[in-house]
Amino acid sequence: MSDSASAPRFDLDAYFGRIGWAGARRPDAATLRGVQLAHLRAIPFENLDALGGRAPSLDLADLMAKLVHGRRRGGYCYEHNTLFAAALEALGVRVTLLTARVVLGADRFADRPRTHMALLAELPGDPRPYLADVGFGALGSLLEPVPLIADTEFLDAGRRHRLVHAPGRGPLETWVLQAHRAGDWQAQYAFTVEPFEPSDYEVINWHVATNPRSPFARRPYVQRLTPDAHLLLDGDRLTVTRTDDGTVTERKLPGETEARRALAEEFGIDAPEGLTLLR
Repeated sequence: MSDSASAPRFDLDAYFGRIGWAGARRPDAATLRGVQLAHLRAIPFENLDALGGRAPSLDLADLMAKLVHGRRRGGYCYEHNTLFAAALEALGVRVTLLTARVVLGADRFADRPRTHMALLAELPGDPRPYLADVGFGALGSLLEPVPLIADTEFLDAGRRHRLVHAPGRGPLETWVLQAHRAGDWQAQYAFTVEPFEPSDYEVINWHVATNPRSPFARRPYVQRLTPDAHLLLDGDRLTVTRTDDGTVTERKLPGETEARRALAEEFGIDAPEGLTLLR
């Protein structure tokens, strides 16, 4: 659980201005759902710092400068969920930091290390904690928080999710987030509710950003969510998935100039000077 007593003061007004949230400021389920969806639609997912060979700062002041005041950048899971956790705590939500194994496409969950950051949110007077997450860069990501309840389907802003249990070797239950896609339930990530600390993510963040075998260190991976579509830049491929009917269109970007133009026009991101996107 993060230590809100020693954390720097969080500028909730600036954060809400960045994500366009003008709704209630109460620590309740409706606000939690609304703020998560607003965050996802306002701040893109991107790995450009890692692509440039450095681990992005997780210091809250740096995250405010980059994701909130900068307005033309985004971040990846540790940045997004560190920022989101600070916002929730400013609203009076109790937050526990979780670390998950991304198991999408994996044959064995244990083959994947814990590299994804997610949050457990506890609301005053509500006996059910919620899985909250604004940093999972995939089509199967949660659009709204879901209660930590097993074997129950949830509809979150048009997407279908459920949480199930999986066998695990440790003393804590293993939870798996599943998304319903292509007519079937697909595992996205697996986690326990063991609390992690900000210092843990400093190590994981450095590894994911700088390990030469990390996919985030080798190619641009950027996504943006709008009410109408999910946009993904993966290397030189720009894919748009329509929200209403699931129609997918894809095109190959022929060069560096087109990649920078796509980032600016489609994702609202200004790539850092001197960064080579396509290698």
